[in-house]
Amino acid sequence: MTSSEQHSRRGRFAYVGSFTEAGGPGLTVAEVDARTGALTPVHAADAVANPSFLALSPGADVLYAVSETDEGAAVAFSLADPARPEPLGAPVPVRGEAPTHLVFAGTHLFTANYGSGSVSALPVRRGGALGMPSAVLPHRGSGPLADRQQGPHAHAVVPDPSGRLLLAVDLGTDSVWVYALDPATGLPRPHREVRLRPGTGPRHLVFHPRGDRAYVVNELEPTVTVCRWDATEGSLEPTGETRVLLPGTGTGAGAGAATYPSEAVVSADGRFLWVANRGHDSITTLALDASGDILGIRASTPCGGHWPRDLTLHPGGRHLYAANERSGDVTWFTIDPDTGIPSPAGSLAVPAASCVIFS
Repeated sequence: MTSSEQHSRRGRFAYVGSFTEAGGPGLTVAEVDARTGALTPVHAADAVANPSFLALSPGADVLYAVSETDEGAAVAFSLADPARPEPLGAPVPVRGEAPTHLVFAGTHLFTANYGSGSVSALPVRRGGALGMPSAVLPHRGSGPLADRQQGPHAHAVVPDPSGRLLLAVDLGTDSVWVYALDPATGLPRPHREVRLRPGTGPRHLVFHPRGDRAYVVNELEPTVTVCRWDATEGSLEPTGETRVLLPGTGTGAGAGAATYPSEAVVSADGRFLWVANRGHDSITTLALDASGDILGIRASTPCGGHWPRDLTLHPGGRHLYAANERSGDVTWFTIDPDTGIPSPAGSLAVPAASCVIFS
C-alpha cells in the first residue's frame, strides 16, 4: 500500500476490545463513517481472552492486544485484511499478571502489568509476530490507600515524543517510572522514578502535541496532574493539579465517593483535554492555555453509558469515542471546533467494551 493510499484509509476501521469473561465478544471490527462518526460492525473474533487494550504497529499493519488475565499474555493480529484481523501465532505470555495496557516503541512491544506491578518488553519479529519477553522490570513500593495501593500496579506505558524514553504510570506507587530505551537493543533500563502526590493513584498519561507537557490522569482522586517534560534529561516535573469534576460533584476513592477517572485525550492543536470519568459517567472538557500549564473546566458531558473505561479521538479530530464497559456500548460525539464540547451523535452495542482504536 502506498503512503497516499494509507493516508486515505486512515480511520476507516475501528477496533473495539472487550472483556470476554464478562460476556464481551473479544475483538470487534467496525467500519467508520468519516462524516458522521457512526460505527457499523463487520466482524468479531474471540481468539484471545479479555483483549481489554489494543495498539497498532507504526505502519498500522499489525494490531496488538493484551490478554488481561491472571496469567497475562499479548497477541498480534495481521491486518492484511483490515476488516478481518488474523492472529500471528498464539498469545505470548508476558510474565506478568493482568496486563492492562500496551504500546509499540522502537523494536519492542511493551505491556503494563497491573497485577504484578511490572513492565514487560516483547521483541517484535519480522512481519509483526511477538517473541517471548526479553525483559521484565518490576516496580516496588506502595501507597497510603491500603485497599488499592498495597503494592505496585503498573497501569500504562507511553513512549515520549522523542521515542528514546518510555514512561510507565503506576497506580500503586503514586509514581511515573521513566525508562531509557537502549538505542542498540531497544530494551528499557531504569532512568528515574517521579513521585506524585500520595493517594492520587495515577492511571494514564498523555503528552501535549508540543511534547513538553504531560498530563497524568489520576484514578483515586478526580484530578489531572500537569507536568513539564524534558526529553533531553528524561525528567518529569509535576507543576500542579486540576480537578476534573465541577464543584459539588464527587471526589475520589480516598473520600469514599465513586468517581474514578480512566483516560484522557488531547486535541491535535493542543487547545483541549478530554477526560473520561467512571462512576460519574461523564466526559470533562478542559481548556488549555497557550503554555499548556493551566487547565479550566469548560463542560461536563454525560458519556451516554455507564463506566467509560476508555476515551479515543478519531484521527480526523471531529469525533470522540467512549468505551462504556458496564453498559456495554461505544458512544460517539461530535466535537464543537470552537468550544471543544462534545455532543452525542450515536452508539453501538458492544458488551463489556473496554478500548477503541482506529487504523
